[in-house]
Amino acid sequence: MESQLYSVEKVKDFINEGRVLALAGDERLLSQLPQGAWIGGTIPYFMDIDKGKFSKDMIYVNELEDAQNGVSIITYDEHNIDYLVKDAYDNGFTLLIIPPFQKIHHDFALKAEELEGLYNNPVIGWVCGMDLNSNDIPYTFNGLTGEKYTDKAIAMHVELPENKFAQIEIFNIFERDENSPEIEFYVDSFDVVNCLIDGKETNLAEYISNHKLDIKLPLIADYSGASINVSIKEVDVENGLVSFYAPVFQGKKYKFAKPIDDYVRSFEVKTLNYNSEAVFSCNCILNYLYGELENKKINKIKGPITFGEIAYQLLNQTLVSLSVDEL
Repeated sequence: MESQLYSVEKVKDFINEGRVLALAGDERLLSQLPQGAWIGGTIPYFMDIDKGKFSKDMIYVNELEDAQNGVSIITYDEHNIDYLVKDAYDNGFTLLIIPPFQKIHHDFALKAEELEGLYNNPVIGWVCGMDLNSNDIPYTFNGLTGEKYTDKAIAMHVELPENKFAQIEIFNIFERDENSPEIEFYVDSFDVVNCLIDGKETNLAEYISNHKLDIKLPLIADYSGASINVSIKEVDVENGLVSFYAPVFQGKKYKFAKPIDDYVRSFEVKTLNYNSEAVFSCNCILNYLYGELENKKINKIKGPITFGEIAYQLLNQTLVSLSVDEL
């Protein structure tokens, strides 16, 4: 089945047919769905099969067609998130949806790297969200029980047959600006007052303001050869505080990203090898907004637009996808 936006009635049919689904859409739509083998999260922004779209009357559907050997749907909060990896199958993947700005969001982002066996099987997913021009509240949905939550994560653990394996791809259009200063942080946190900039203790908010830095550009750290973005949420010069959409970590060395001249062109180049048959894919709301992707098509990119991407850990301003291949 093609991954794309469908009507509520069509999605109801899919669920009643027993299909295993990952869903994204408006809370009022997801609340109408029958119980079944599905998980969901709220968002009204999408990259559909033809272009970027805003929709509150359609649901984006990913069918997990390889989930024939085994599926388990589990609700997680800060008390049991340590079991996320232990609950997974020996051969398979985990699709995780987390609500934003809740304790589970905070704890997963800070502790994911500490989960024993994290890289044994792919963990991919997204942070749900809402219409930015509304007072809506983000929800996660456990389709198996029919429950929805503002403060709990939902995971679908999928078992794959022995002749198949899953793998994650991360597409990042940003590169570190090697001419920018090196930034180090004292603690692991979403919020920063002082840090070391080229070895000198500095208030980060003042530094960004005084140097008129573009906060649409993320900070980037090197994680064993992978460039991982951390996006700036707010710079509060009055209180000397910088808030991020994902945590910065002590011991990592960050630099600001190089400016992007043409967002769409950068994505087109970076995603030439994007797998249009990916089991799941999502892209960041900041890329959607800053790149003005509504009504635009980039190669064959599809999926929900998210408040954060998960590829083993929480990412920002990144496109992630999951493919299932035969050995």
